[in-house]
Amino acid sequence: MPKNKKRKPLWVLLAVAVAAAAVGAWWLRGALSGFPGDEAAWVRIPAGASRTQVADSLRSALGDSFGGEVASLWSGNTAVSRGAYRIEPGERAWRVARKIGQGRQTPVKLTFNNIRTMDQLASRLGERMEFDSAEFLSAADSLARADGRVGRAEELPAMFVPDTYEAYWTDSPAKVAAMLFKYRDRFWSDERRAKAEALGLNPAEVATLASIVEEESNAADERPLIARLYLNRLKRGMPLQADPTVKFACGDFAARRVTGAMLREDSPYNTYRVAGLPPGPIRVASKGAIDAVLDAPEHDWLYMCAKADFSGRHAFAADFAAHTRNAAAYRRALDARGIR
Repeated sequence: MPKNKKRKPLWVLLAVAVAAAAVGAWWLRGALSGFPGDEAAWVRIPAGASRTQVADSLRSALGDSFGGEVASLWSGNTAVSRGAYRIEPGERAWRVARKIGQGRQTPVKLTFNNIRTMDQLASRLGERMEFDSAEFLSAADSLARADGRVGRAEELPAMFVPDTYEAYWTDSPAKVAAMLFKYRDRFWSDERRAKAEALGLNPAEVATLASIVEEESNAADERPLIARLYLNRLKRGMPLQADPTVKFACGDFAARRVTGAMLREDSPYNTYRVAGLPPGPIRVASKGAIDAVLDAPEHDWLYMCAKADFSGRHAFAADFAAHTRNAAAYRRALDARGIR
């Protein structure tokens, strides 16, 4: 009897050891499991999230099984873990949990082009960041005015240069705006500023003219020619009479034909009614369009009209009589296609 009592604790210890080994193996198997997704996924943990909300975010982004495993391994502080994290296919659960627990965010790529308004730009950024579009607009406007970089709100689009940038999802709108402004300042090198000065323009005015040029043509080789045409008109005190500014003034970017009613639109952007440049860019001008203005070759053209073959290119003229013939041919082509 005493002998049996001495052996019983050994069985208990063995059972505990086996159970512990099983639990350890189960834990290790879960910790070493890889994210089963075929593509990378993003986990976003917003400010003020509770531990339950963090777990819910993990399951929602990574699936109930793997996300739950990461949640069980995560032992971080919710304030530290706030952020956006890119999870790659096959990435181990323990690595994901540690990365999020330590707040090692993945940079978010911010790419924008073909932006016509500040609302569009702010919306594009707001889709990728934790802040919303209204917060970005307010921060960008305040920063630009505080630095004296723009004299009026209409010039704000000139502070941005389309490209691909990186930021952390949790970065403030002011920090992102400052980053974009800094890039724009680097783009405007001493050489570019000297070219602008030689044209009698400042960087914001160059961006404004470039925005019109870019709207006029998708043909990169035409843009320097169009830029010089408008520079010629500005030099002579002639109104630009640029159709894209009328479309901007009317808010009708898809219009294929600028009508008489549109030309009468009472707006500072309507360059048929108002001489000189409009108060600001009608889109966020690309680097290529800005350089097209700065490097515009000399010529004597003052008029242009879309070609009647609808190639998207233009017929240029130095005198009004030649332009009238070009315009008549284009109108006939529009009429023939029933474009009103």
